[in-house]
Amino acid sequence: MLTPFDAAAILIVLAATLGYLNHRILKLPSSIGLTVMGLVASLLVIGLDHLLPGSDVGEQVVGFIAGIDFHTTLMDGMLSFLLFAGALHVKWDDMRRGRWPIIGLSTGGVLLSTAVIGFGFHYVAGWLGLTVPLIWCLVFGALISPTDPVAVMGVLGRTDVSPTLKATVAGESLFNDGVGVVVFAILLEAALGTEPLSIGHAGALFLQEAGGGVLLGLAVGWIGYRAMRSIDEYNVEVMISLAVVMGGYALASQLHLSGPVAMAVAGLLIGNKGVADAMSDVTRDYLLKFWSLIDEILNAVLFLIIGLEVVAIPWDPRLVTLGVAAVPLVLLARVIAVAAPLTLLKPILSLGRLAPVTLIWGGLRGGISVALALGLPDGPARSIALAATYVVVLFSVIIQGGTIERILRRMDTGDDKPSGSVPTC
Repeated sequence: MLTPFDAAAILIVLAATLGYLNHRILKLPSSIGLTVMGLVASLLVIGLDHLLPGSDVGEQVVGFIAGIDFHTTLMDGMLSFLLFAGALHVKWDDMRRGRWPIIGLSTGGVLLSTAVIGFGFHYVAGWLGLTVPLIWCLVFGALISPTDPVAVMGVLGRTDVSPTLKATVAGESLFNDGVGVVVFAILLEAALGTEPLSIGHAGALFLQEAGGGVLLGLAVGWIGYRAMRSIDEYNVEVMISLAVVMGGYALASQLHLSGPVAMAVAGLLIGNKGVADAMSDVTRDYLLKFWSLIDEILNAVLFLIIGLEVVAIPWDPRLVTLGVAAVPLVLLARVIAVAAPLTLLKPILSLGRLAPVTLIWGGLRGGISVALALGLPDGPARSIALAATYVVVLFSVIIQGGTIERILRRMDTGDDKPSGSVPTC
């Protein structure tokens, strides 16, 4: 029986091996390459026992992958590190200029997208002969609506857009996953019948989770900042940053606050005020490189697991068809969720002509959606939501993530040549 260390060792070896092959042969962006190769490896493993009569290697590998608790691994482990590492590199001044779109997209945009997807998914499922209660369709809408900060920031690193637009996209993706998780929790309680779906209860829970997460992030980030400012020893300061992440996320869980929101806020504080005022040049270099390495390792494992998790998906033809139909539905919801806030904010702020395409086509879905779907209780609704989620995420990471850079370059230059400059917002 594999221990947690054995499982982690296997994943790291696989990520390193496939990452090497991707870098030498496929030369795809890391997130896309690892997802594709993990997916192909899973399909080969599934068919291995059929090709080799008497072999149970494929069955054992499938059992190992199916035994990975991806929901717990991501939501209670990897996510805190990934959000903090991503937030470290977001400039506060750029993000402040895009604060209103960030607020609108990460709150109203998520709610609007959840409603559009939920009602549309209910209609499409019924048309295909699948009976899915509306409340469970709204649960699916909530888990698929947030853009994944891990996937989005990987895309932004390869594109040439203005700093304000880049900070807006990164800021939205950092916060809308926390909001999405809260909305998901509220709707899931209603679907399971544990709590009534009421505006008062939903508002109170949202204020507690999201608002409390912001306050906790400010508190632990400030404590970490003050501790770093009082010393000049890079080893200790790196450990302090680890304490902020691990201790802050664990505390958020105990207090029933949003850990993702808390880590995004703490990362912004340390990455801006901490980096500018509390660190020597040596400490700054070590700390940023340390978190960059953590980010790369966990990113590689995350997207590899997304590819491997195909074995957990029930591949009923009707479910696959529903998943394919969910792709344009999710894109339509994203168009509406982006257009509404940007239209309302147009008199006071313009993010430039590249903003709609960047926010819509660059609004990737990733590990958070898969983790939430895998965490649903057993039942017909889980199988339906899981299959649809996986199809949407694969399309998002591979197709959207693989084409966004080229699309933005063509829009900026009018031809196939890379752009040398981007309009300032």
